Amino acid sequence: MRRTLAGVALAVTSMVALSFLIPLALLVKSEVRSRAITVAEQRAAALAPVLALTTRPDEVQQAVAEVDDTGRLGVHLPGGRLVGASYAPADAWRRAARQQRTFSQDTEGGWVHLQPVVLARDRVAVVESFVPRAEFERGVGTSWMVMSALALALVAGSVLVADRLAARVVRASRDLSRAANALGEGDLDRRLEPKGPPELQEAGAAFNTMADRVVELLAMERELVADLSHRLRTPLTALHLESERIASGLHREDADRLETAVTHLEEELDSIIKAARTPLSAASFAPVSPESKASCEAARVVSARTDFWSVLAAQQDRDCAVTVTDEPTPVTLPEEDLAAAVDALVGNVFRHTPEGTALAVGVHRTAHAVVVTVDDAGPGIPDPEQALARGASVGGSTGLGLDIAHRAADTGRGRLEVGRAPLGGARVRMELELAPERAPDGERASHGRRRRPWLRIPRLPRIPPPRPGRPRGAEAGKQGAGKRGAGEQGTEGPP
Repeated sequence: MRRTLAGVALAVTSMVALSFLIPLALLVKSEVRSRAITVAEQRAAALAPVLALTTRPDEVQQAVAEVDDTGRLGVHLPGGRLVGASYAPADAWRRAARQQRTFSQDTEGGWVHLQPVVLARDRVAVVESFVPRAEFERGVGTSWMVMSALALALVAGSVLVADRLAARVVRASRDLSRAANALGEGDLDRRLEPKGPPELQEAGAAFNTMADRVVELLAMERELVADLSHRLRTPLTALHLESERIASGLHREDADRLETAVTHLEEELDSIIKAARTPLSAASFAPVSPESKASCEAARVVSARTDFWSVLAAQQDRDCAVTVTDEPTPVTLPEEDLAAAVDALVGNVFRHTPEGTALAVGVHRTAHAVVVTVDDAGPGIPDPEQALARGASVGGSTGLGLDIAHRAADTGRGRLEVGRAPLGGARVRMELELAPERAPDGERASHGRRRRPWLRIPRLPRIPPPRPGRPRGAEAGKQGAGKRGAGEQGTEGPP
């Protein structure tokens, strides 16, 4: 923009300068020529009174020398005698004498002026005044150079002034652009000092107002999330007490599984409240470089989450196939984010397909990525593009499942696709960028591959034992309520 404004000033000023410079240069040249001709005519006219008094050659020679000492003046006396210098052709001064008329003529060396003087007894003398060609250009070049220098100084001055004015505008525009980029990258404390032209000052003030409003809206949203999450504590406490009461009449494995699920739900709720109450800062939204991102082994995380969901698959009589590669599958994605994405995708299968519908989960590695696929044998997704739209709701759902997977794919520098699965239903394909992985000795890990065959889960998987020291039954309910009450008071704070 600054260069453009300087170019505009250069073009406009140059055109204005040329429009004055060219006519002025021609006028100077014409003025020099007119002055030289006038001087020549004046010299010739100065000899007319002398010739009217005397035509003696010596007296005329003395008069010529007094009027002009450059040898450019001559007199053709009656009878043809020449006093001084002559540059005109003979027929020219004879014609002037014969016609008794003043006229001028260009010659090879310049310009000559012939002025006849009528004497007594009808005699005619002709005064010749010569102007060399160089006399017509004397001082013209110098005048042109001075005018050109003035024009260049005018153009340079106008460009300099335009550049200074443009620098003020551009500086304000760049500050506004940097502030907008910083805000877009998560620097919520970035504000702008309005400066520059009135329009840019107004834009800067509007930017500051917008940034303040964005911070307010984000804070309100996080307060709402924290408040809604905190409201879940009461029903969750009741659910925990009820689960402990029910667990007393179940087998130990079933009771441990139920207790583990409720405990996991409590931990997730605590993490949501803690994250929602964390103060907003630039670090919360700034992009993270691939080197500093947390990474995980995709195959291990997907296998663990699939084992978790296989319990429900067995209860609903679903065939669950898992295909996991033996190759290293490191991805630049935190383990909890990948687990949440897998839970969201597999959970969608359970929510949107009838019981008995088969599903398949796969993990394989390409040259530059790790691909996680979740297939089902249900009716599929009629409009994949709408399903991938952020916040879109398909089939009466909240639309958050694919949003979670989409966000995980973006964080892992990959992409999310929805298509048709070989089972006949929907296939959700999440591709994540492969993170560099080195074995302890510096060599690449083995690239072997292992596949789990299609299978039907015949029985429930083994559930990890409960945490040591945790009571069970009615006594556990009392102690758990007391602990939860104390923990709730400890974690509660200003929303």
